[in-house]
Amino acid sequence: MGEEKPKSRGVWPSVKPFVNGGLSGMSATCVIQPIDMIKVRIQLGQGSAVQVTKTMLQNEGIKAFYKGLSAGLLRQATYTTARLGSFKVLTSRAVAANDGKPLPLYQKALCGLTAGATGATIGSPADLALIRMQADATLPAAQRRNYKNAFHALYRIVADEGVLSLWKGAGPTVVRAMALNMGMLASYDQSVEFFRDSFGLGEASIVVGASAVSGFFASAFSLPFDYVKTQIQKMQPDASGKYPYTSSLDCAMKTLKSGGPLKFYTGFPVYCVRIAPHVMVNLDLLESNPEVGGRGRAVNLISRWWKSSSKV
Repeated sequence: MGEEKPKSRGVWPSVKPFVNGGLSGMSATCVIQPIDMIKVRIQLGQGSAVQVTKTMLQNEGIKAFYKGLSAGLLRQATYTTARLGSFKVLTSRAVAANDGKPLPLYQKALCGLTAGATGATIGSPADLALIRMQADATLPAAQRRNYKNAFHALYRIVADEGVLSLWKGAGPTVVRAMALNMGMLASYDQSVEFFRDSFGLGEASIVVGASAVSGFFASAFSLPFDYVKTQIQKMQPDASGKYPYTSSLDCAMKTLKSGGPLKFYTGFPVYCVRIAPHVMVNLDLLESNPEVGGRGRAVNLISRWWKSSSKV
């Protein structure tokens, strides 16, 4: 018998992590968009989570919570596709370089930092459109931009402000993504290993525990940069054409001077609630492998619950 020729892997194995990453991010966005909207309004000084929710329901209706969804989906299609896809590629190569051994925490963090910076650079224009659409209703009527959708927003930004304006706030966006990825991706894998190996927990406990830990660390690492990013991307010039901040550093220093370090953590509980389900949906769907019939942990849990409840 002749030796079997190795089968060509084709293009799909290479692009699969990016496709899975984008789809998982878009799925997560549909779930957490209302929470993200509340988070942005809190950062813009509209009040507490309860006050923001009540005001939006009274003045704008339930649809307001999904304002900017098209930009959110476009952001995930660009930012998360590149971020999670590149993270999967980087970690796979790192594992291969380590002869198949699990990666130590610092290597996971480095992969997360690189993947975050890559995704944020690519997704920054969509992120700018998202923040402006979410913040539009907080502006006086005469200053509102009234973007119809994400593509209209991008067109208007280029037409009114120039192409390079698409990357306004890109600095804190990139740093935020790097910090979030280092906290989320590295701590998630580490938490899964910890809960499994140290406590021998079941699937449900591992998913909930690891997501909670990752959500906390991702929030703590990234929220200060997210706060600055929101202020920079939302700002408009005054009557004389002067902007309130000249740069991200200027925004950070003025915020620190006026509100102290805790000002950067405005809306931290809501931000944690936003990040935790995003962590679970993103990484659970990313880890699934439909080609071999595999599914992520949360998907397995939902399937088991559905089967058991249908027997009742």
